[in-house]
Amino acid sequence: MWISERSILVRTLTAALAGGTLLAVSGCSTLRSDAKALMDFGDRHGESTVFRGLGESDGYLPSGTSLSPFDAVHPALTNLDPALRAALRSAAADAQEDGIRMVVTSGWRSAPYQKSLLDNAVRTYASEDEARRWVNTPERSTHVSGDAVDIGPTDADSWLAQHGERYGLCQTYANEMWHFELATVPGGSCPAQIDDASVG
Repeated sequence: MWISERSILVRTLTAALAGGTLLAVSGCSTLRSDAKALMDFGDRHGESTVFRGLGESDGYLPSGTSLSPFDAVHPALTNLDPALRAALRSAAADAQEDGIRMVVTSGWRSAPYQKSLLDNAVRTYASEDEARRWVNTPERSTHVSGDAVDIGPTDADSWLAQHGERYGLCQTYANEMWHFELATVPGGSCPAQIDDASVG
């Protein structure tokens, strides 16, 4: 199943590049196993089993769902750092003016939710070292501290990678084009990307 999903991803990106519709995938240096991270860890082992006991109060979003950056109720957004949330909303409004619809696929997460993601990634990759490239520990996760947000779809990721510095929003991990943090002042320069979540 993984090979099939990767093939679809590679074909889609190749077609987008050939058609000139993919603007820039900042920080995505390769498609090798990095594409594997696009799989939803919950779907791999049965979402209801993996995330049993977790709910909206944990910042949990069921697979395939997303939130508007302007949502004022869901803890995945309301528990974000207020400055990050404001920058995200400003960027989303400007992206919309450019015809880009931005959604939040993950924001703040409780420590138990983050631990479930990491535990499931270890099962998926059969290696804690490989899992840590994609999922941080609850103690180190910027999602748990409310300092990170995952954006979708891909065109919104690309737009934010190109324009995020205006808002102080930076793609912090080179292998996660969807992961953004408030890492500079608006109009400042983003710091160099970290290879993955396991570094540092």
